[in-house]
Parts: sequence; C-alpha cells; structure tokens
Amino acid sequence: MKMTYLRGLLVVSAAASTVFGQSSNYETCLRDALAEGGSVAFPDALLYQAVDVNRYNLNIPVTPAAVTFPTSSKQVASIVKCASDNGYRVQARSGGHSYGNYGLGGTDGAIVVDMKNFQQFSMNYTTWHATIGAGTLLKDITTRLYNAGKRAMAHGTSPQIGAGGHFTIGGLGPLSRQYGMALDHTLEVEVVLANGTIVRTSEDENPDVFWAIRGAGSGFGIVTEFIVRTEPAPGSAVQYEFTFSIGDAQSQAALYKQWQAYVSNPDLTWKLASTLWVLQDVMIISGTYFGTKAEYDALDIGGQFPGATNSSAIVFEDFLGLVAEWGEEVLLKLTGGIPSNFYAKSAAWTPQDLMSDESIDQFFEYVETANKGTLVWLLVFDFEGGFTNQVDVDATAYPHRNVLIWLQTYAINLLGRITPTTIKFLEELNQLANTDSPYEAYPGYVDPLLQNGPQAYWGSNLPRLERIKAEIDPNNVFRNPQSPQPAT
Repeated sequence: MKMTYLRGLLVVSAAASTVFGQSSNYETCLRDALAEGGSVAFPDALLYQAVDVNRYNLNIPVTPAAVTFPTSSKQVASIVKCASDNGYRVQARSGGHSYGNYGLGGTDGAIVVDMKNFQQFSMNYTTWHATIGAGTLLKDITTRLYNAGKRAMAHGTSPQIGAGGHFTIGGLGPLSRQYGMALDHTLEVEVVLANGTIVRTSEDENPDVFWAIRGAGSGFGIVTEFIVRTEPAPGSAVQYEFTFSIGDAQSQAALYKQWQAYVSNPDLTWKLASTLWVLQDVMIISGTYFGTKAEYDALDIGGQFPGATNSSAIVFEDFLGLVAEWGEEVLLKLTGGIPSNFYAKSAAWTPQDLMSDESIDQFFEYVETANKGTLVWLLVFDFEGGFTNQVDVDATAYPHRNVLIWLQTYAINLLGRITPTTIKFLEELNQLANTDSPYEAYPGYVDPLLQNGPQAYWGSNLPRLERIKAEIDPNNVFRNPQSPQPAT
C-alpha cells in the first residue's frame, strides 16, 4: 500500500510537470512510448532518487535523465528510439545490483530501462529449454526452474541479482564447475538494438550479436528474453564450512598456500565448489559438494586444512533449501540487497600464474599491516575451473576461460563515502596479487576506478567487440563509463 501511494504521488508529479511546465522532446517521446502500460519517472518527480533511481552503490551518485518501466519488447524498442533520436545514452537495469551503478548509466544523464516487468517463464518439457524474462531475479529463476520439472542452471548465489545483467556478463556460481556460467546456458535471446529493432539471436541467427551479448551485453543492446538449457537439479549435496580464528599474516599465508595447492589439483572433482574468505582475524573455507555424504567424507576436506576452530557439514536433499543456504554466505550477510557505500575490485589467477609462496607472504603481510580506512572489509577467493576452462577463449565475448581463482576485494563504509585510504588499500592489494600477469577483471564485479577497464574485462576479445559495436551501435547509444567503444 505504501509503495502504491508513493507511485501515485510520482504519477501526479509527472502529470503536474506536463501541465505547468514545458516538456522536452525526449520526455514527450517517452510518455508516448509508454502510453499503453508501463511508466516513466523524471528527475523532478517526488522521491525520484529514493524510489525510481534506488542506487545500490551509494558511493556513486547518479541522476539518470529518466527511469522507464516498460511492459513489452515493443515499448523497450520505442524507448531506445526516443533516446537515440534525442542524443541520450541508454542502459538497462534488471536487478539494480551493479557495483558501479552501470544499470543507471554510471554517470548522470542516461535513460534507464528497468526490466522488472519482464517476468515471463515457460519450460519446454521435450528439450528442457526454459524461456526466462530479463527482469527475473535469481531467487525466482531457481524456484521456477525447480517447480518446472526439478530443473536448474548455473548462476550466482545473490538472490537479488537480475537475469538481464547476470546472464550477459558471466554468471559464476557453485554449479559453474559442472555446467559453466549462466551465459554458457544461453541458447537464444531476444534483444533490442540501438536502432530500435527487435531481433532474435543465436549461434545461427545474428551470430555476431549473440557472441557479443554473452559477456558484454550492456554495451550492445537490451535483452528482453532468454532461452536457456537446463540440467536436472542436484539431488544430495553437502554444504561445508571450516572456520579458522587466525589473524596474523604468517598463519593466514600458510592456510592460503594449503588451499591454493588443494584447488590447483587438476584431478579434483568438478562436483566440488570452494571459496576462501578472509575477514579481520578470521578465515573461512566453505563450499558445496554435489553428491552424497559418503562421497564428501571420502574427500576428507577437513583433513586438508587442520586447525579449524569450528566446522560443519550439512546434508541437503532439497535443492531449494541448499540455494537458501547459499544466500546466507558471509558477503551476502554483509551486503545483500541493502544499498551501501562500498568499493570492490577483482583479480584472477590461471593455473600457470598462481601466486608464489613469497608473493603470498607479501600479500598477507600487507593485509595485516595496511591502514584499511574502514572496519568492514572482506577478501573472497573463488575456485573456478572445471567446465568453464573447457570453453574456448573466443567462443563468447567473455574471455577469462583459463581462470582458476577469482579474487574479490570488498570494503564498506557504514559512516559515509569510501575514503581514499580504503581505495588505496584495495588497489595496492590487487597490485600485489597481479605482479606476474596481465591484469584481468571480472565484468560482474564492476570497478568504476579501473584504468583501461575494457581491456581488463574483455582482453583478447575486445577488438572483435569494438568491430561489432561499430556495426550495430556506431553512435554508442548503449554505453557506460567502461563499455566497449565502436571501432574507428
């Protein structure tokens, strides 16, 4: 009732703007585009920032030129045409979970297309291919797939993330070692291009667009619908966790060396997912084994990392219960869907350039001694590999196929904006992590301060992305501060 009342105030405010003030061309165009369902809000609307913009990263102030809420692909196409004709850039928002607020354009003045109304879902019970609307959140995707024949797909663990951004940027999660990323499940998409046309894309139809969408989607169009392959939902699984109360650099480095050696074993089963967390005075090794408790016990994971102060191994026969448990992870407890002032960076290692013992010692010595500028910080080392390493680097726009470990460094300021001290802490930490290899960054962990972001995000695939961009979006309608630019 409260949100309905607020939305009513916004509509009244927008109407008053039309009556008492002169509407600009783009405002009139957007209202016409959304005349039959949908809605639009402009910066003069009551509670525009709080309700319509609703930034996830409060550290990045952004004021879009408008936030639109279409209900059909045709309306999305009309919005894009309005923006293009009037010289505005466009960015889609599916869950609003971007670290860099790129779903809001990243800087002032973009027209935002909020996809929350795109909730379509169906299952083909012959092929087990699912049709999913781009505005669907991961929590709903999991439930709808499971209820449609106990099916599943690989994706992240944060329930608030939307399919539109997640499926087009990567989509790593606990099932990725077995089934690939979310974008690897994608078989076909409906997408609105910069000229306002609606096209279907797949390996056989508009293949260049399909290639670009799978890894760099926000710079090439607005996906309205995905068709994805699904897998049988896991049956028995074990969620494990080992907690180590250690805060000195030497002990932390020793545990990391053990974990890195364990996950770098090329014969390690693809059924195992693992994450190492570093907090103040605490390290946690957690993950999922997709199999029986007997199979898990045979791995003797606890024996690989002695000295845990607490440990647990919970058996799940219900996949939805397991997914709910993933939502209780440390990072999600700290952030979840709650807007906050934060800064995050990412780094990667392949099996060929893992940190040496000396580099690990230096890394954790810095963690112990550096001025962090905040009490709330977190390091997350995610074990990848498996299926994701079996796909060619140039098979999709996503280039990081050889990565074995992703690092996400994360800092929150509960009292206001992120300070230069905190930024320096994360940047120097990442420099220590990447002394011997070209810098790679995961495009889902948006870093607005990253120098030469497109190269770090898309690597060797960037030239092809720039050529495709020049063909389908030469005026750079779909852009944010770090999206690929059209080739010149």
